[in-house]
Amino acid sequence: MFLGIDVGTSSVKAVLVDDNDQVVAQASAALTVERPQPLWSEQDPDSWWRATVEAVRSLPEKERRAVNAIGLSGQMHGATLLDSADKPLRPAILWNDGRSEEECVELERLEPRSREITGNLAMPGFTAPKLLWVKRHEPDIFRRVQSVLLPKDYVRLKLTGEKFSDMSDASGTLWLDVGKRDWSDAMLGATSLNRSNMPQLAEGNAPTGKLRADVADQLGIPRVVVAGGGGDNAASAIGVGVVAPKQAFLSLGTSGVLFVVTDRFRPNPAKAAHAFCHCLPGRWHQMSVILTAAAAIDWVTQLAGFKNVVETVAAAEKRGPHKQTPIFLPYLSGERTPHNDAHARGVFFGLSAETTSADLAYAVLEGVAYAFADGIDVLKEAGSEISDVTVVGGAARLPYWGPMLATALNVPLTYREGGEVGGAFGAARLGRLALTGENPDKVCVAPPVTRIVKPDAGLKEQMAYRRPLFVSLYQNLKKSFREFAR
Repeated sequence: MFLGIDVGTSSVKAVLVDDNDQVVAQASAALTVERPQPLWSEQDPDSWWRATVEAVRSLPEKERRAVNAIGLSGQMHGATLLDSADKPLRPAILWNDGRSEEECVELERLEPRSREITGNLAMPGFTAPKLLWVKRHEPDIFRRVQSVLLPKDYVRLKLTGEKFSDMSDASGTLWLDVGKRDWSDAMLGATSLNRSNMPQLAEGNAPTGKLRADVADQLGIPRVVVAGGGGDNAASAIGVGVVAPKQAFLSLGTSGVLFVVTDRFRPNPAKAAHAFCHCLPGRWHQMSVILTAAAAIDWVTQLAGFKNVVETVAAAEKRGPHKQTPIFLPYLSGERTPHNDAHARGVFFGLSAETTSADLAYAVLEGVAYAFADGIDVLKEAGSEISDVTVVGGAARLPYWGPMLATALNVPLTYREGGEVGGAFGAARLGRLALTGENPDKVCVAPPVTRIVKPDAGLKEQMAYRRPLFVSLYQNLKKSFREFAR
């Protein structure tokens, strides 16, 4: 039995997987996000640990006591600042926090080779600019920083007492030389840090310590090995067998990700594409990221008074496409690929007295699809070839969205068993690999296909007409977004 723990933004998920690669049980515990000021997004690091304990202890006791290894995955980029006693100095600054735009400019000024070293444009979501913000605005806290960990790695510290990160998660800090798979002294120096402030690095399928005795008793699990694990998207890729070049997945979570495996380091920082290490040795990946995906459906569900997201999507399907449907820019939390604009905001364009709640629901589904289309264009521009796209994440359960997404991306989408389990399943596989040393290509196989959704010829003409309007709206409003944020 193998345990996967995924430290997400809205919850911690725990999954038990047997040696036949079947999910035996799963549980989750909710998390909350604090937004004390505009652009800010924070969480209490100890809430991750409390939720981890709750989720794991909610699993059946008999199966828990049969666990042989643990793997971790988690939300990326979160700056968890610890003092000399390994206590958090302040709330963690999360991936969707937009306060450090000025520090991004400063970071690239301090280290002009930043994009070359990291393969990525400095963005407020990454970890390094957050530390420059703390140095500038909270100098007393910065002086006390002894260690900086990512969210899942803080949970690892609580589990094992060890400070490690894996290559995929570390890629999102802007402190990693992604091509060399090692910390960059130049990038650390640009933020007045050094290697002593960083966790050790490990591949995702490598062991990083064993469960502490007291924690094993608390969780009802033997003292088993804990794997390096992966950032949420890399771990999700492991779970759905996206491990070879040209394989890809589309993640429909709070945020949205289009992830494609590459055989080498292939950056395209100018268009805000991410070039990261995969969580298996000798493999890399590219990602386009949109900050609001399924979260936009949750938002319009509440806004328009639908009972739940299923009712929202059903209303959109019943209404169907028509030329007078408003166009929606899904930038409720700013945007990454391709705009790298923390000030961008959500917009409904084309509202009229005849606009209905179903129109709003349809516009949201369509707007997120267009944002994904922007992302795939960026990846192709960087040289990515995409042969197969698997859909993962909670919103993979919404069938009507599939044809719209496939049409916007102009590729077939493959749905697989367990696609909604996400990073926790992949983390369990990494735990298995850390214990057994098996060949990753034989363990990290794709689950069975449940359905394949092809582009919809009926939607193609309308989307081809409306997408240029979607693209032009952002360009026309870019300056206004910034003025609005003042």
